[in-house]
Amino acid sequence: MIIHDLSLTLNKSLVIWPGNAQIVLAHTSHQAKGDRATVTYLGMSAHTGTHVDAPCHFLRDRGTVDQLDLTVLVGPAWVVDAADADAITAAVLDGLDIPPGTERLLIRTRNSALWTQPAAKFAPDYVGVTADGARWLVDHGVRLIGMDYLSVAPWDDLVTCHKILLSAEVIIVEGLNLSAITPGAYQFVCLPLKLDKADGAPARAILIEED
Repeated sequence: MIIHDLSLTLNKSLVIWPGNAQIVLAHTSHQAKGDRATVTYLGMSAHTGTHVDAPCHFLRDRGTVDQLDLTVLVGPAWVVDAADADAITAAVLDGLDIPPGTERLLIRTRNSALWTQPAAKFAPDYVGVTADGARWLVDHGVRLIGMDYLSVAPWDDLVTCHKILLSAEVIIVEGLNLSAITPGAYQFVCLPLKLDKADGAPARAILIEED
């Protein structure tokens, strides 16, 4: 089998959401300095890089990331290409030939090209899912949606899409790098860190392709 790593590498130069804490990667001890072991300290927002949103991110008193259903985060997935779309609307989704019964949908947009650019800055014109696009996903039984930028929702309306999806218990995976992925069928694995009562968590996400 072939494993495709969709995860962004966490480092100090990685683009972060405006207002979030900067990534801190520092050695508290290092063998090069004569210490017995090398130990790294990591500090960052839970919504950094490739990560998963929990319902309580936008819905008060709803589920936390440690309560997410792992059976939804692992299983068959369908990758579509929407490189020409400026937004993922219901009309765009209708035209993507998504197989009926698809429960895990990953959408590759022009966003993925941003991850291949060195020293990229935050791009507020990224492609997101509109409100009617979110309703389309819910109405068509999608249980997990993966997007290739730091938010599933567009910059000019961050709340509506999130609330529609999270209210329907659709799991949101953000910050995927789909730049090298060919559309089609895969096995998807995405395991967020088990953070106690958190609204989101960093994750390692992969696609498995039968060779």
